[in-house]
Amino acid sequence: MSDIFHTVYQHLLFSEEDFHAIALAHEKTEIAKGNFLLKSGEISNEYYLLEKGIVRSFVHDYNNNEITTEFFAENDIVIVPSSLFQRIPTQETLQTVTDCVLWKIDFDKFQHLFHSVPGFSEWGRSWFTTQVFSLKQKSLDIVTETATNRYLKLLKEKPQIIQNAPLKQIASFLGITDTSLSRIRKDILKI
Repeated sequence: MSDIFHTVYQHLLFSEEDFHAIALAHEKTEIAKGNFLLKSGEISNEYYLLEKGIVRSFVHDYNNNEITTEFFAENDIVIVPSSLFQRIPTQETLQTVTDCVLWKIDFDKFQHLFHSVPGFSEWGRSWFTTQVFSLKQKSLDIVTETATNRYLKLLKEKPQIIQNAPLKQIASFLGITDTSLSRIRKDILKI
């Protein structure tokens, strides 16, 4: 069994039997750089545990520019919750930034775990709570932190994004232009 299950599904209520059942519900998949996991307008029917690589989520703005809304790195859950759980078409697109190794679980298997594994629903509530706080902090950072500080925070929390994602995707994620990001990177190197 891959360590990713113990890392992602950390919860005191899970036994080794529970981890085994959780692992069996997932299917290992390798997806090359540039491929789509989910496209805008589709209804998500699964989520993924990202064992290796980088995935991004993006939307198109009113001028049809791609805006990166999220980067997923190793040990993250790659998901569009509103589409998966509300069974509605997504506005977001999920695309691999690098070659990726993922563990896929479909909606029906997730539902089975939710109802049959003690503690799985509690783990889910805890995970969602963390995601809500993270999303709120990101929206606060956009208006309270400088672009340089947002870049440094991303560099500290997910350095693999800085090392592997294209400059344009990182800039749109940070809410700045490519030129501004280039200047920030140059200024940081001077320090």
